[in-house]
Amino acid sequence: MALLVKVRIRNTKNILSRTYMESVFSKTWKNLMVFKRFWRIARLYWVSEEKGKAWLFLALLTALLLAFTLMNLVLSYALRDMMTALEQKHASQFYRHAAVLFGIFVVATPVSAFYDYVSRKTGINWRQWLTGWFLRQYFHDRAYYDVNWNREIDNPDQRISQDIEYFTVTSLSFFSVVAFSFSQLITFSAVLYSISKTLMLVLLAYTFSGTIATLLFGKKLVFLNFQQLRREADFRYGLVHVRNNAESIAFYGGEGQESNQVRMRFRNLVDNFNRLILWERNLGFVTNGYQYLIMLLPYLVIAPRFFSGAIAFGVISQAALAFNSVFSAASVIVTRFEDLTKFTAAVNRLDAFSSALEGQADRDQPKIVLVLADRLGAQGLTLNTPHTLRTLVRDLTFSAKPGQPVLIVGPSGAGKSSILRAVAGIWNTGAGTIFRPQLSEMLFLPQTPYMIIGTLRDQLLYPRARNDVSEEALRQTLELVNLADLPERFDGFDAELDWSDVLSLGEQQRLAFARLLLAKPKYAILDEATSALDVRNEALLYKYLTESSTVYVSVGHRPTLVQYHQMVLELLGGERWRLVPASDYASGANSG
Repeated sequence: MALLVKVRIRNTKNILSRTYMESVFSKTWKNLMVFKRFWRIARLYWVSEEKGKAWLFLALLTALLLAFTLMNLVLSYALRDMMTALEQKHASQFYRHAAVLFGIFVVATPVSAFYDYVSRKTGINWRQWLTGWFLRQYFHDRAYYDVNWNREIDNPDQRISQDIEYFTVTSLSFFSVVAFSFSQLITFSAVLYSISKTLMLVLLAYTFSGTIATLLFGKKLVFLNFQQLRREADFRYGLVHVRNNAESIAFYGGEGQESNQVRMRFRNLVDNFNRLILWERNLGFVTNGYQYLIMLLPYLVIAPRFFSGAIAFGVISQAALAFNSVFSAASVIVTRFEDLTKFTAAVNRLDAFSSALEGQADRDQPKIVLVLADRLGAQGLTLNTPHTLRTLVRDLTFSAKPGQPVLIVGPSGAGKSSILRAVAGIWNTGAGTIFRPQLSEMLFLPQTPYMIIGTLRDQLLYPRARNDVSEEALRQTLELVNLADLPERFDGFDAELDWSDVLSLGEQQRLAFARLLLAKPKYAILDEATSALDVRNEALLYKYLTESSTVYVSVGHRPTLVQYHQMVLELLGGERWRLVPASDYASGANSG
């Protein structure tokens, strides 16, 4: 029995030892991964075309930090001698050393101001470059659209506007802290060791124990800070959503439900914040007591030597200063742990966002072949929805030619608008081939037109800003689409307003048609582009379109649209479709 107990104890020890080692390895690996993610983002700037200026500013920042360390070292000796002179009542020596201290303060003032300037200038240069990089990635190959399908990437606007700023500012702050702490550690360790080896050993033991305790109590904060950033962004997005859809909410009388959703987001924010401050309180028990005790500790260790006459009174001041300098340097993890957890959360969010922008495509899924050509159509097209891989249509072939516009009809959810997304290249999961010209030769008119931030002139000339269009031409075009009064209603073509709010949906659709008439594209795609118009205005706009040289494809439900097209592509559901002349479709619909 005793042997069995010993075996069990030995096995238990082995299991505990193995579990401990696995835990240590896991934590070490996580820390390495955080640093890897940090460097993956940071290196973008520090090895970029601006690396020369970046490293020059960083070198200047380092030199200023070393200057601070040198001044602190001189200050410690001057303070020691001044306090000794004070204790011995040597007035001349006291004032001489006081003058040295005053000189140090005079030099430190401009050095401190210049350091702040260089630090902030380096930060804004880094943020400017990194924000530009993320914006290029965000708008490249329509990643801003694709990233919405990634459930792991929430609130990309916050990641660009806030997380990048926090990343750059905090990175430089940590660099300054680490560089200054390292120089302080090297410099004042020698001073402290020369005064008292015992005090040095006490400091090392105290710092080590404080760091371990902080890591144990604070490990939960990384996850909670990550969640807090997400909850704050979700709450802000809920408020913005209400503002952007205020009229629709008012029509539905949906204030109660919207209020409940916003309040629920805020409750989630508050609940996570309460958990966060609870863990910060636990950490505070360690860090606050850790920092309070340090004010007394050096005096307790060094006082016996002063009482025995081994050291002068001024040495106590120097020892305390050196002790606090080394302590601050060695305790950087303890004192900055909360900031470190928030920074880790921001690094993880930015790295996930960067990875998503660089690898949006589902590489293992079959892709539709896009061929740039002077025609518009599809051959053998099988279209799947992104990620869910539900097949909408199979083996579709159609072509829109000059004088033969195509109308796409079918029940809701059959894939009408999805075909237009595939033509635009937004959706590309499936098989077959799509033929289309460059996007610069095409114009898309969605059901809800996009109203840009800008003037009335900008709205009309979007998406290709041109300076060769006169106001007279703009007025004539607005008159064609029955919006001749817009310039007078809104103080001319240079008025900047929230056009999606001041114009009705019908006016927005007519404004989109004005864009089309001004742009004169070779090809146009209209997705329910006249759904908010009366039949007379719809007929007027399609009359102008059929008289132009633009080849167009329309999506719609209205039977009145058939007469403006030569071919009808009907999606029947269940991946089925048929392509018939408009006259046959109209006669079949009438007979039905």
